[in-house]
Amino acid sequence: HGINPADGKFYIVGIGPLGGGWGAKETEDGVSATVCINDGDTHNSPSEQLEAKFPILVESYKLREDSGGPGRNRGGLGCEMVVQALAPFQLTTRIDRVHCKPWGLENGGEAAGNGIALRRGGTWETEFPNAKVFNVRLKAGDAYMMQSGGGGGFGRATERDPQLVARDVREGYVSRRVALDTYRVVIDGNGAVDGGSTRALRARTDIAPAAPAETADDVGPQLEVTPG
Repeated sequence: HGINPADGKFYIVGIGPLGGGWGAKETEDGVSATVCINDGDTHNSPSEQLEAKFPILVESYKLREDSGGPGRNRGGLGCEMVVQALAPFQLTTRIDRVHCKPWGLENGGEAAGNGIALRRGGTWETEFPNAKVFNVRLKAGDAYMMQSGGGGGFGRATERDPQLVARDVREGYVSRRVALDTYRVVIDGNGAVDGGSTRALRARTDIAPAAPAETADDVGPQLEVTPG
């Protein structure tokens, strides 16, 4: 909430909730950015509508890479939204499921949880207990980033079709690092699967499975494999 400089009036706006990822099924990947439309307060509001009504700029609104739980079938992805203040306003969030992340089934991996971060004075702050922010003032140029969690994976990640992993990398759903460390798929510089290196990597027994991610950007130890 704040004062809109366009008309000098006080305003209150609720942005979100963001759509989250649905869990994978035995037969298919989970659905990404799912928004429940049964309730009257869970709208997926267009960014342009919010910008036209309130002194904010939506810097980005996108699917959250690596947020879906890895598995033979991958969990759906959550979203990430960055909102910049064009005039000072107060921000309050009431987010849960940051640490209790969506779990996988049948050896599928857990997904990334929800999250919140603030950018004040050009520096990002991420340490907020369970993503709770109460009445924090953001100045013009400051911003907040809201992240929704993904869905858990189904089945072992190393059983996923390498071609599907490569497609996910090309689409920006999965990073090359997770493709290598977690799915154990080697992708060449053209975005194609290196079949020989992938089979050799998946056959190795001296590599422990990648550790569960603390955040979407922390996916365990990185493996070093030379394609070819």
